[in-house]
Amino acid sequence: MAAAAIALQLPLGVHLGISTAVFAAVAFTALWFCLPGRDEEADAEATAEPVELKTAVRRGVSPRTVMILIALTLIAMAGAIAEDAGNSWATLYLSESLGAAAAIAPLGFIALVGAQFIGRMLGDGMTDRFGQRAVARVGGLIAAAGMTLALLFPSVPGTIAGFAAVGFGIATLIPAAMHAADELPGLRPGAGLTIVSWLLRLGFLLSPPFVGFIADTESLRAGLIVAPAAAAVAVLLAGVLEKRRPRG
Repeated sequence: MAAAAIALQLPLGVHLGISTAVFAAVAFTALWFCLPGRDEEADAEATAEPVELKTAVRRGVSPRTVMILIALTLIAMAGAIAEDAGNSWATLYLSESLGAAAAIAPLGFIALVGAQFIGRMLGDGMTDRFGQRAVARVGGLIAAAGMTLALLFPSVPGTIAGFAAVGFGIATLIPAAMHAADELPGLRPGAGLTIVSWLLRLGFLLSPPFVGFIADTESLRAGLIVAPAAAAVAVLLAGVLEKRRPRG
């Protein structure tokens, strides 16, 4: 919608007014389809005392489980870092570094989140068929190869395709890491998931200033190397994820 508004030269106030009306209508429509009442069991788990969480982490947790938890956190952070590279920098890189028109520059971000949406819609089926490990490895390779080629041979269409490759490739990384962490032995249900969910946000927090620093000292093109590098880390650590489960 923003790219279309730019192309049509809509004033910002008009665009934001249309967006507000559209998404308010979507929200109120969705409200009619929500289940009534509270999820009491889920609420009880969500409000667990911090002391219980600490006890869960300390009791019966082997060093191997701790190492796997660290690896899963790094996989989730890799997905967050690669995603943020497109969220924060795709439009700026296309417009300022590659000279894309104002209506074309947002397509890098659109390509990333659009491909990520497709990847997550297909992710369950691919995971059921091939396993978390294979899907994460292939996805990481797609993301790393696509963005590396886009940075080595910079062009507007190639860069848009590169961000699309990143979005599709990393689509299952964070969900897979969260799922695997929630099933780690020696931890209370939800404890591993909580830890990974907390720590993966470091990727979103640290990535923008890091890329910005490299952009100031070198170039934004050099800073965007974090995206294929993060995908490569996920490929290397994907061995901690689950193989394909036998049918039946």
